[in-house]
Amino acid sequence: MERVPNVTRADAVAAVRNPLAFIAERWTPTPRTVRRAALAALVMSVVIVVTGGAVRLTGSGLGCPTWPKCTADSLTATSAMGVHGAIEFGNRMLTYVLCAAVGWAIIAARSEKPYRRGLTRLGWAQFWVVMSNAVLGGIVVLVGLNPYTVAAHFVATSALIAIATVMWQRTREADTAPRPLVGRSVQQLVWCLVAASVLLILVGTVVTGAGPHAGDSSEVERMPLDWETVSKVHAVLAWIVVSLTFALWFVLKAVDAPEGPLHRTRELFVVLLAQGVIGYVQYFTDLPEVLVGLHMLGSALVWIAVVRVVLALRERPGTGPDPTGPAAEATLASRV
Repeated sequence: MERVPNVTRADAVAAVRNPLAFIAERWTPTPRTVRRAALAALVMSVVIVVTGGAVRLTGSGLGCPTWPKCTADSLTATSAMGVHGAIEFGNRMLTYVLCAAVGWAIIAARSEKPYRRGLTRLGWAQFWVVMSNAVLGGIVVLVGLNPYTVAAHFVATSALIAIATVMWQRTREADTAPRPLVGRSVQQLVWCLVAASVLLILVGTVVTGAGPHAGDSSEVERMPLDWETVSKVHAVLAWIVVSLTFALWFVLKAVDAPEGPLHRTRELFVVLLAQGVIGYVQYFTDLPEVLVGLHMLGSALVWIAVVRVVLALRERPGTGPDPTGPAAEATLASRV
């Protein structure tokens, strides 16, 4: 067992002034550790979507009627508040778990050798989105679950998922300039797919804002739109995304594109089909809470798959964290 070095006064001062630099000087994570840290942040960003949906679908949105405290007199939920208070407060506590996961990703990226500024910035971008969304979540509670603020809360989480996905992908790549793997016309088709996917998510928040699941058992304001009409628009957009995905796969096959873009496009197509089945079943069964929750999870997975399709259109040649196995990681570690 190695002897733990003594911490001097100078070390303590340095740790207080710049804790990230202090840790980076004394710890070099393996490429696998950095990847796992980035993946943990991504997984938690999806988990927070699912648990936030559980809060809404169980009518616990105002289980803690104020913010940042749970009640005017208590920071935590009390037994008198029942299960709704426990669910809402539990979801708030998961925000700290998400912060811890993002913090681990930042520390791991900052400590990697050689230092990768772009990767660290992606970690910090997640941190600031989480902080902003936490405040927005408090506003959602203070305004009584106003549907427009709820929609903004979900959109901000989607932005977090996108950044986390990019960071996870970047942990597998070198820092050289990206080189396109497909032509401009294919790239334009993919950006049409991205635009349609963003619109699909936005209209999905409108479906939620106009639909029957208000998030609380009391009377909650809803968007003044016909829910079924908006749902049909949402379904049309979903078919557009599916059609664009199939067209992309067909074009990639026609131009003999590399396996990476083809594989990611197939993944997106499978996730879309599963999401579509859930969407239609929940529509024709009067929106059971379990299926709505699965649909929210599917929305996050669809968005991750879309972002991964975009990232698969280019490569960064050069020495980078090769995810093919432990031997490659050991080689990389010896080089740095």
